Amino acid sequence: MRMGRWDVPITNPEKTLFPERGLTKGDLVTYYVDVADCALPHLRHRPFHMKRFPNGVDGEFFHQKRVPAKHPEYVGEVFVQFPSGHSTVFAIVDNAAALAWVANLNCIELHTWSSRVPEIERPDYLLIDLDPTTDGQWPFVREIAVVVKEVMDELGLRSYPKTSGATGLHILAPIKPELEFPHVRRFAKALAVEVERRVGDQAIATTTWKVADRVGVFVDYGQNARDRTIASAYSVRPMPDARVSAPLLWEEVPGVEPEAFTLETMRARIREVGDPMKGMWRNAPSLRSRFARLELEPPS
Repeated sequence: MRMGRWDVPITNPEKTLFPERGLTKGDLVTYYVDVADCALPHLRHRPFHMKRFPNGVDGEFFHQKRVPAKHPEYVGEVFVQFPSGHSTVFAIVDNAAALAWVANLNCIELHTWSSRVPEIERPDYLLIDLDPTTDGQWPFVREIAVVVKEVMDELGLRSYPKTSGATGLHILAPIKPELEFPHVRRFAKALAVEVERRVGDQAIATTTWKVADRVGVFVDYGQNARDRTIASAYSVRPMPDARVSAPLLWEEVPGVEPEAFTLETMRARIREVGDPMKGMWRNAPSLRSRFARLELEPPS
């Protein structure tokens, strides 16, 4: 496949990755190339965690943090040291050729850190992940999302919702990359607790950390931590229907159904509504000045 000035080899494009839909690796690569303009702003300069499905969604998968040593020149890399003393070199996916390359490695999902090179210790967005505890809680997810937006609005944070592509919903708030992960997580926890308080029903929204003690939808703030990844916007998920993590307009949230967004439907959606997250990374606000609004001690 010719991508600009690079030839990207696509091996076994006829390999079936989604048997229920009859979708192949070639279909996956073509999708990512077609939506690259929308997907790449969420990927650029971020450590990329490879989750590979060599035999499709019905087969075993494996995690690969270290980029292959003999990767092409159009795939970037970043060295990362972990507190344990271990280290690795992550891939960086900055262009459409690199995106096609990781898809060819059967990386169905696009998993990235919430920080970018060179400031990989400082995230550039805050995330609230609404994660159902039991089946049938999607209506609660939509209800809680509106409350999250209300709280973020009051804090002066722009909020951008997207389906997780699985069972939940992600709400991202871009922030200036000036605070390290523990500070952002502390802020996100206080925000989640305020959402829980406003909902006022633990059977609907909860910040209870222990899974066995949860009943309602988990208002998850824990993804705001170093080395945590999420499936980025426009990522396909390893679901039988090739569901996609789809950015949403806020007016869509009260009636949205996640199964509407798949590898087969997303291109038409983009043509119809555009990219709801276009430009979201410009002029991100500082989080530091907002700690006091949640009765938190600001970072020193």
